[in-house]
Amino acid sequence: MHSRTPLLPTFIGAAVALNAGILPVLAQSTVLDTIVVTPNRTPTESSKVGSSVTLVERQGIEAQALPLIVEYLDLLPGVSISSPGGVGAEGSLSVRGAPRRYVKTLYNGIDIADPTNTQVQTSYQYLLTGGIESIELLKGSQSTLYGSDAIAGVISLSTLGDIDPGVTHIVHGEGGSFGTFGGGYGLRAASERSKLALNLSGFRTDGISAAASGSERDGYENVTFDINGEHAFSDVFSVFGSALYIDAEAEFDNDSYFFPVGVFNPPTDNLTATNLSKQLAGRAGFNLALLDGRFRNTFSVQTFDLTRSIAGTIFDGTYQGRRYKIDYQGAYDAADWLTIQAGADYEKQKALFPEGAFNPEINADFNIAGFWGEAIATPVENLTLTAGIRHDEHSEFGGHTTYRATGSYLFVDTHTRFHASLGTGFRAPSLNELFGPFGADPNLTPETSFGFDAGIEQRLLAGRLVADVTYFQMKIDDLITYSGGYTQLPGTTRQRGVETSITYAVNDWLEVGGAYTYTSSLDQNGDRLTRIPRHTIALRASARPAEKWLLSASAKANIDTLDGNDFELDDYLLVNAKLAYKPTEDTELYVRAENILDQDYQTARGFNTPGFSVFAGFKAKFRP
Repeated sequence: MHSRTPLLPTFIGAAVALNAGILPVLAQSTVLDTIVVTPNRTPTESSKVGSSVTLVERQGIEAQALPLIVEYLDLLPGVSISSPGGVGAEGSLSVRGAPRRYVKTLYNGIDIADPTNTQVQTSYQYLLTGGIESIELLKGSQSTLYGSDAIAGVISLSTLGDIDPGVTHIVHGEGGSFGTFGGGYGLRAASERSKLALNLSGFRTDGISAAASGSERDGYENVTFDINGEHAFSDVFSVFGSALYIDAEAEFDNDSYFFPVGVFNPPTDNLTATNLSKQLAGRAGFNLALLDGRFRNTFSVQTFDLTRSIAGTIFDGTYQGRRYKIDYQGAYDAADWLTIQAGADYEKQKALFPEGAFNPEINADFNIAGFWGEAIATPVENLTLTAGIRHDEHSEFGGHTTYRATGSYLFVDTHTRFHASLGTGFRAPSLNELFGPFGADPNLTPETSFGFDAGIEQRLLAGRLVADVTYFQMKIDDLITYSGGYTQLPGTTRQRGVETSITYAVNDWLEVGGAYTYTSSLDQNGDRLTRIPRHTIALRASARPAEKWLLSASAKANIDTLDGNDFELDDYLLVNAKLAYKPTEDTELYVRAENILDQDYQTARGFNTPGFSVFAGFKAKFRP
């Protein structure tokens, strides 16, 4: 057992400092008419959305200048991250207590989940922040709009935002602790009918020893390229396209693959273990507006190709996966208060599992087709309702139907908004679970879910202070687990909790915010799921004490977390900060520090995490 009491006074002191303006911590800006896309797959004012959605915009990303997407996700209500080592380690992400296999992730609309993995899930450690304009997190069961895997929510990353007319070149670079260097180049171009964003990013670090007992550093390298653009030929017809390329290599340590059940075997240095990953993806399509814009249509095709290799372990080999998808979405304004949406998609997944010490080479595939419809209605002023239904047909297990409904109502006089949503979801068995080399079962059926949330948002001080409290609950049935082979259990996992958040624009130079989440996540036996903290607290703010200076920081506390065999991980408080100086409007010099309190902590038992570290960097924009 580990004592938790030392963390509490430390955190209280940090909170008091924040509220006094002594320790500014980054907060995402709050705008009354913020536009979000994921809740209805179309641009919608956040004040009309019944689902729980969080938006991180470019301004908030630049304020901290962190290199990895997971570092921003970790600060959002309802999200927890664990990692078996430092940067580049194959970590875990959970949303509302549900692991990452229940989260759909889109990069410029492209599904980037790995079809060769044990479950179809995204490797978030390979996602850099270079060029990212926005991060949207939509929580709750969303299979009605997004199909399989969207049981706990959807993460959407976009690189194409508002662009000033003309051409802009962007360069940035950074270096610091652990032999870390990163940088990149960006191009932004826009005309009356076109806009284009191009980004090339690189990152490398000598790293730390992933094994807490080790001394050999585990390094990480990543090169990412993406391009995204659109062009309007007329008011009724436009085209769009995007591409993504990731080439990453990460060294890692591991524990023994074979040990007595119930006995902890601590990880040790592995001098040769390496993960290699190459991802190539693309999406293209067109928009067609008919009937004076009342009938809007979008057609798109996308492809995702992944090759990953494991070296230095008993499971060495190269895995290859592909995904092809065709998608149609239509929206018809039947009346001023009613919009009808409908869509269809077809997806094919393929995977090649290599021959190994325990298995022959296996080539597997399946396909799935879905049809969905949704009504978005505003029957009275300030009330927005949605209702949707979807049916999917899978080549292996047959059909499955899901539904979803949301509501949002604003009391104008008091600026109080009630919001709620409920829905069902499903996760189709992966190719690995159905046909893979280790105990596959082709007779598996999908995991299913039901969830709901309800909350209250309150705006005060002319909208400068925004607070929200949301209760959520979800259950997942027909669980697929591994015990000498994949099998389906009759049990139910249950997640419930409370998310609270607050942002406050104190004045024109200081903005503060924070979030608290309570999560109870239990497996089919009523035992707590591992590596999901019961309590998380995040503080964020930014301050401009002088015209050319920006001070920002973040604080995150995880409290009461269990790992395997009910082992209690130590509570911890991480504090990061960044000080930036802008000689001109288009240039910035900065220094930032991570883990300022030099906390010695673990998010996965036996695996190391970085201590106090410092980085310095620059960013500049040029316009010909």
